[in-house]
Amino acid sequence: MGARETALNALIACRKDGAWSNGVLKEYIHRDRLDGRDAALATRLCYGVVQNRMKLDFYLKQLLTGKLRDLHPVVRDVLHLGLYQIREMDKIPQSAAVNESVALAKKYCPKQKNAPGLVNAVLRNALRSADSLEEPTSLEDQYSHPANLLALLKSYVGENRLEKMLTANNAAPQTVVQVNTCKTTGEELVKRLESEGVTAQPHGWMPDCLVLGSTGALEQLSAFREGLFYVQDPAARLSVMCAQLPEADIKVVDCCAAPGGKSFAAAVAMKGKGEIFSSDLYEHKVALIRKGAERLEFPNIQVSCRDASLDVPQWEEKMDAVIVDVPCSGYGIIRKKPDIRYKDPDTMKDLPQLQLQILKAQAKMVKPGGVLIYSTCTLVRRENEGVVEKFLKVSPDFCLEKLELPAVFPKNESGMLALVPGEYDTDGFFIARLRRKI
Repeated sequence: MGARETALNALIACRKDGAWSNGVLKEYIHRDRLDGRDAALATRLCYGVVQNRMKLDFYLKQLLTGKLRDLHPVVRDVLHLGLYQIREMDKIPQSAAVNESVALAKKYCPKQKNAPGLVNAVLRNALRSADSLEEPTSLEDQYSHPANLLALLKSYVGENRLEKMLTANNAAPQTVVQVNTCKTTGEELVKRLESEGVTAQPHGWMPDCLVLGSTGALEQLSAFREGLFYVQDPAARLSVMCAQLPEADIKVVDCCAAPGGKSFAAAVAMKGKGEIFSSDLYEHKVALIRKGAERLEFPNIQVSCRDASLDVPQWEEKMDAVIVDVPCSGYGIIRKKPDIRYKDPDTMKDLPQLQLQILKAQAKMVKPGGVLIYSTCTLVRRENEGVVEKFLKVSPDFCLEKLELPAVFPKNESGMLALVPGEYDTDGFFIARLRRKI
């Protein structure tokens, strides 16, 4: 299969089966044995369509002679693919965008006899109307964020920061990796990666962090297989930095830990010393943590399958630090999981209850004088500051403690930090640092 067909298959799976685009796309690229160039194109096409679905529909309403809702779903997917290439990509030959889309309509819509002709007519109309098509003016259509999500995000980040965040949500995320300083240095890793054809630049403010380009499949790099680095957004790494873990024989818990980035960051900070108890609810996720810890050679990480909402009596008041990155609505990682924007926010209103339950259970493990880190990858007050405030009301033996942050950030006294996409080249993220009183 070619890149366009793989992308179409992924879009169909997302629509019909509720699959996440990032997961199903990776599976289909492997299944279809795409080379690096086609894999990159399939990724761009699939993500681009999902990120711009409402905008593409805005164009289609102008190009169709009939009604948008009357289109066969697969025909609509094919038109989205073709229109995205025409309107949003400048290196795709227009003839290829049209002809390949018509071929896909023939193959995937055999019962819709008029599908190839319809696709051909609409896309050629798009080419003829390139300069006359009306552009969307609403934020919903311009950035393909439903109105209810926009209202929720605006209430958190404010109107002045909203559009910059929406732009970042639709941009391709950088490939960011953390150096395993237990095995190498940043300078040595840059040389190693460049020898494998990968470009690597130091991150702007996160130490021992690199921004990569021309990577291809990371798993195929010998530097990856030898455990010299791991993939992690600077925001997630920052949450572990805020714990200020010493190079010492301490005990740390990291719950809801898959795929393991925070556990790995803790192991690096502790330089392989102490004990890190890393867990997740599902066995297949636990396997990811274990595989990563083995590749990176962190023997001090102990991995288990555990429900973070339940107490662990034998660990109560035994841990020097506990990292609690709870399940959340994920509105901070829309650029990496673009489908999240279309999930109904009302279906996630019960999350704060679970988040608070997890935080209370994990807090019991913190010894007097120990540190508790609460984090999410979302931008919703009820899941962030709201949970922390509710926790403090029932946990008088804990208090917020100011965050020690890199110099690029303003001084922090509140003990809480919200990172907004488009401001520090990170995912959207929330971090709170709490201390158990002695």
